[in-house]
Amino acid sequence: VQLVESGGGMVQAGGSLRLSCVASGRTFSSYSMGWFRQVSGKDREFVATISRSGGSTYYAASVKGRFTISRDNAKNTVYLQMNSLKIEDTASYYCAASVQTSVVIAPENNYWGQGTQVIVSS
Repeated sequence: VQLVESGGGMVQAGGSLRLSCVASGRTFSSYSMGWFRQVSGKDREFVATISRSGGSTYYAASVKGRFTISRDNAKNTVYLQMNSLKIEDTASYYCAASVQTSVVIAPENNYWGQGTQVIVSS
């Protein structure tokens, strides 16, 4: 599966952005999906994951209550709505797909997008 992210950009602290990730192929609903982020020089960190049907979601503590992950299987797309953005949310955000029930089970086997940059300014 190929993944292409979009929606990144620059926003002031307290603002909102919505990231999108479009997947190629006709088996999108067979993948759990998720988002990770990475700051230069640091390890990639988990942000959010959503089950194949979209009925189950899980978030990192740092974003819970501010970010919402969702998916539209008819459009082969997963979204990350980011509200109340903080300066520490600045990072490159990567879409991930997994044949496991969650993208955090075996991240070394995830499919990855190319990333989209999010910059939160004061």
